[in-house]
Amino acid sequence: MKISNKIFFTNFKIIKKKNKNLPKLLFSILGENSEIINSLKKKFKYSFDKEIFTRLKKYSEVVIIGMGGSIMGSKAIYSFLNSKIKKLFFFIDNFDEIKKIKSKNNLIIIISKSGNTLETIVNTNFLLSPKSKKIFITENKENYLRSLANKMKAEVIDHNNFIGGRYSVLSEVGMLPAGLMGFDQAKFKRLNDLVKNKQFINSLLVNVSNTLELIKKKKFNSIILNYDPYSADLFYWYQQLLAESLGKKNKGILPVISNMPKDNHSLMQFYLDGSKKNFYTLFYVKNNSLKKIISKNLLGSHLYLKDKTYHDILNAQFISTQNIFKKKNLPFRSFYINERSEEVLGELFTFFILETLLIGKALKINPYDQPSVELIKDETKKNLI
Repeated sequence: MKISNKIFFTNFKIIKKKNKNLPKLLFSILGENSEIINSLKKKFKYSFDKEIFTRLKKYSEVVIIGMGGSIMGSKAIYSFLNSKIKKLFFFIDNFDEIKKIKSKNNLIIIISKSGNTLETIVNTNFLLSPKSKKIFITENKENYLRSLANKMKAEVIDHNNFIGGRYSVLSEVGMLPAGLMGFDQAKFKRLNDLVKNKQFINSLLVNVSNTLELIKKKKFNSIILNYDPYSADLFYWYQQLLAESLGKKNKGILPVISNMPKDNHSLMQFYLDGSKKNFYTLFYVKNNSLKKIISKNLLGSHLYLKDKTYHDILNAQFISTQNIFKKKNLPFRSFYINERSEEVLGELFTFFILETLLIGKALKINPYDQPSVELIKDETKKNLI
C-alpha cells in the first residue's frame, strides 16, 4: 500500500476491522485549535522573519545546543537529508560532545522551551565564545536562558508556548535550523495534502487499530528495525515522542531502536525466538549508491555477490526479514522509502505525530504532558545545592 507516491507501507496484519471510534477521534484531533496541529500546516506563522536566513547565511558552521525534543527534530532532518546539506552542523545534546567544536567564529543556537534545562545551561556555559553569533529560542517568559540572552544582548526567538519540545519539529525549533541547512520549510508541511489522501488516512487508522489490539494482548515493546543509518536520528526523535507522550498511568509503549544489519548478529535470535511481548517496525530507504562488490576479490562460494551494491544486499536482508517474520507469525509493519526529500520526511513526521496523539486519546492518556520528568530534575537540583 502507498501512503504517498514515495512511501510504501505494509501494515500490521492483526485485525480485519478498524476501530470504529478512531475516525471520529482523529478528526476531533485535526479539528482542535491546537498549535501542534497548526505547526503541521503551511500557513503556520513562525516567530522569526524569513530575512533571518539572509543575515545568517555567511555562517558555514552551526552549533545547536539543546536536549530532547528541542534538538532531536533538527538532528533528524540533518541526518536524513545530509547529502543535500553543504554547511557543517554540530548537535550538542549530551555532556561528552563539546570537544568536537573547534571554530570560534560560528553560529550557536541555544534551544530550551522552559529556558531552565540544566544540561543546556551547562553546555551553553562551556561553549559560548565572544566571537560567536548567538540565538536563543525559548518561551516568552522569565527564565534563565532569556535572562542570559538579555545580559549578552543576544538575539531571542520566541518558542511557541503551546508546543511541547517533542512536538516542535515543524515549528521554529526545527524549521529555523532546516532553513539554515538550505531547505524550504513549506515542503515539510504536508498535513493539508495528507488529510485529503484516503490511503494516508486509512493507513494511519488501520495502523493505530492494530497497535491498540497489540497493546490489549500485552505487547508493549515497539522494536524498530532500522535499515538506514541516516534515519537513526529520526527514530531517536520518534522514540521520545512515543515514550514521553504515552508512558503514563502504568500504560504506554516502549520504543527500542535496533540498527540493522548489525543487530542480526546480536538481537535477532531474541526477536525470533525470545519473549513474545514485542511488535516490530521495519524501515528501509532506497540507496542509490553505485558502489559494487569487487568481483575479483570474491571466492567461488560467494560469486552470487558479483556486481551487487549495498542497496542490493540491504534490500535483500529487509525483504528476507519480512518473510521470516511472516513465517514466525510475528506482528510487524514496514516502511519502504523511495527517496530522501523534505516532503517525504514531512510526511513521516506528520504520520508519527498523528499516530501518537491518536493512540493517546484512544487509551485515555493525555499525550501532551510529561508529569514525572520533573522528579529527577528536582532531585538533581537538591543534590547540587
